[in-house]
Amino acid sequence: MIRPVTAADAAAIAAIYNEYVRHTTISFETEPLPPEAMRARIEEYAARCPYLVDEENGIITGYCCAHPWKERAAYFRTWETTVYLHPQHQGRGIGTRLMQELIGRCCAAGCHALIACITADNTASREFHRRLGFSQVSHFHQVGCKFDRLLDVVDYQMLLRGGNIIPVHTP
Repeated sequence: MIRPVTAADAAAIAAIYNEYVRHTTISFETEPLPPEAMRARIEEYAARCPYLVDEENGIITGYCCAHPWKERAAYFRTWETTVYLHPQHQGRGIGTRLMQELIGRCCAAGCHALIACITADNTASREFHRRLGFSQVSHFHQVGCKFDRLLDVVDYQMLLRGGNIIPVHTP
């Protein structure tokens, strides 16, 4: 069941997210996020943009959200997306369903552009976003460092107009 997030989901979401923080370069955070900090982040993001969880039998299996891409006022219709799944629930279509619902809600809320910021060597996420209709629009070299590795970041973008995805053409 996909539903809007609540503050009560913070501990479960933090547990999912912190697996990626501790063990992967998918998140550039280097320290696990306490549930209280995740609750504050949820409240901040959900007040302005869609934030969804997938719940099965009372267990949060994944979540996704949109949040402002940049803080300057001119960017108000451009949001960044985030999606994380519990590792035991990957490969079952949950991420696709979550993101499709998120994209629809972003469009309905007046968002015009979605950005996904992805570690360049995360080929699974890059392909996932391509399948959803995102296009790669940037490649930043060695802008992050985690686990003593310099990491590249790529941005993927999707344009939304009138409930439709507009292809982004890149050189």
